[in-house]
Amino acid sequence: MTDILIAGGGLAGSAAAIQLGRMGLSVELFERGEFLKEKPCGEGLMPAGVAALDRLRVGHAVDGAPFWGIRYHFNGRTAEGRFPPVRGVPSVGRGFRRRDLDRALFAAARETPGVTAHTGALVESALMENGRVAGLVVSGELRKGRLVIAADGAHSRLRHALRLEVPERRKRIGMRAHFQLKPGEAHPEWVDIYLCPGYEMYVTPLRHGELLVAALAGKEMLNGPIETHFRRWCDGTRDLSARLLGAEQVSELAVTSPLSGRASPRVLPGLVLLGDAAGFTDPITGGGMTQAFLAAELLARHVSNGLDRADRWIYSFDRERETLLRDYRRLTGLMLRLADRPNLIGGAIATVGRFPRLFSHLLGVSGGVKRLWGGMAYPVRRGR
Repeated sequence: MTDILIAGGGLAGSAAAIQLGRMGLSVELFERGEFLKEKPCGEGLMPAGVAALDRLRVGHAVDGAPFWGIRYHFNGRTAEGRFPPVRGVPSVGRGFRRRDLDRALFAAARETPGVTAHTGALVESALMENGRVAGLVVSGELRKGRLVIAADGAHSRLRHALRLEVPERRKRIGMRAHFQLKPGEAHPEWVDIYLCPGYEMYVTPLRHGELLVAALAGKEMLNGPIETHFRRWCDGTRDLSARLLGAEQVSELAVTSPLSGRASPRVLPGLVLLGDAAGFTDPITGGGMTQAFLAAELLARHVSNGLDRADRWIYSFDRERETLLRDYRRLTGLMLRLADRPNLIGGAIATVGRFPRLFSHLLGVSGGVKRLWGGMAYPVRRGR
């Protein structure tokens, strides 16, 4: 019997496989797709995520563009905030093409002793024995394991099959495309967020003169072709339009919805939902990839102490994960409420602009290095 079965070879699944394999456990990792593959998501990895990637010893295999903070724009007003330093060391985020990051992590998992990684493997359902998840049905074959990890994404087949899905009321949609800047174009080391009535635009620097441009909006804003809205929003955002002048779009527009979701419960005897499969928060604060890495790291620590014990450790992990994510979710909820009230946005930007230490602290919360009320959350090393 295999120790760990993991459904989903994205960030959370591959990160968990690498760490568990290095602990001497036998792991089977099942990915239904093939690499390279695109994914419609934000591509900015926050400082705590950069540190987690370095701890996986994978950062050298993928190239990321540094960014030192976030700039918010509204009605001609800009607030610029840097990530807070940790123990005197500057915090840095990095922009990665998601296809490259996924491929590098999956390749590292495949090369990890003890890990057998499969592509083109469809996880169909979970095997239940005596009220416990005891394995998976993969492409028609039964695989048994001591622990099953469902890391199969926002539209998790396992979450749905086990009836753990909680319908989400907020109807938001995300879209993104990549642009190659013309030679000589300035490439600022910031993530830029343009707050507009009913939607937001996000611009993340990538390597080799590329930009990720993403839009998030309520579905009520979309009453025609999505491509038309995206282009109109790019052209209608003055600073962004100027940056894209002469740029070439190098990827098709990709769309995703919903932008948030929940699972209840997130664990069962023998099963842990991980990453977006466990629930995902609207990307308005940009920390989704970072939270996936941190949750995978936390799970590995609990497995090292608990796999040989009864399933009680699973619930201890889930409680600690909730604590890990709580401040980030609170900040995201605050940002969503602010986005719903455009008349308050200008005042909020003016406030954080006047109090740069407050702004830096809030960016530290979204970046995974600060608690909302208190000090440092997680250790962060200097970015590459």
